[in-house]
Amino acid sequence: MANRIQSRRPEMSGAMAKIADYLLEYPQAPLKLSIGQLAAQAGASAATVTRFCRLIGYAGYVPFRVSIATDFGRSTARDSWKTDIGRAFGPQDSAADVLSTLINAHSRTLRETAAAIDLPLMKKIAKRIATSSHVDIYGVGGSAFLAEEMQARLYRIGVNTHVWSEVHAGLTSAAIQNAGSVAIGISNSGRTEETIQMLREAGRAGALTVAISNNPTSPLAENANLTIVTSVYEQFLQPDDLSAKHGQLLVLDLLYLLTAQENFSRSTNNLAASALAVATHRRPRRAPISPRPARETPPSID
Repeated sequence: MANRIQSRRPEMSGAMAKIADYLLEYPQAPLKLSIGQLAAQAGASAATVTRFCRLIGYAGYVPFRVSIATDFGRSTARDSWKTDIGRAFGPQDSAADVLSTLINAHSRTLRETAAAIDLPLMKKIAKRIATSSHVDIYGVGGSAFLAEEMQARLYRIGVNTHVWSEVHAGLTSAAIQNAGSVAIGISNSGRTEETIQMLREAGRAGALTVAISNNPTSPLAENANLTIVTSVYEQFLQPDDLSAKHGQLLVLDLLYLLTAQENFSRSTNNLAASALAVATHRRPRRAPISPRPARETPPSID
């Protein structure tokens, strides 16, 4: 619509030019205004609006409005795709291209995360977790699933761990931590207000606070004693839901394994006991089925 108006503007009368200028400034106006209202806003008459529509190639005001709605829908769809999906993918890409882009992006995320890991810091945090009286893990939204996974792993090797994603319950737990506790906040952006509040409260109570975030200067990091930085290749599908998770999972896996090493005997005993407890709920592996012997050809009776 804008291209049509600009190409025909030199041919327009003064009244039509007013309509053209108004629509170029407010391109969505016809979606909300009747022909009379549009004419009044542009300082022209309804008849001039009709002539304007015909000049740029539409039979009247209604087809003109439909065309604007279509253009706006296309623009909204493109903007939404770029925001929610990312620029690295196109809606017409083949499945092979999408898979290749995903693998490259995820691999780059893991490499960048590994390069950014401060191993002495990770060992220090793991030792504090292994010797802590209590560990709180805070995460909201997608980070809550990572927090729950870490909680399950630490609890299984004998670390008293709880996870909180609801801010009221999390603040209640944070307020009763102490110098023997460790509190971990997980947020890719480092700007999730609930996670910041819970980690800050745990710090006020005396706990060692740890931020796991992609942003080392984020508000979450500023409210933590120590920060573990993950690196995310943010050009593709929802970094908070996909690529970021791989980097954060790598960090959490490493932290879990280093914690298990700190008390090898306790860890192995607990892992063995928990495995035994659920053993009866797993079906045994099926033995391979031997091929049936070929039937012998019955002797001929001739």
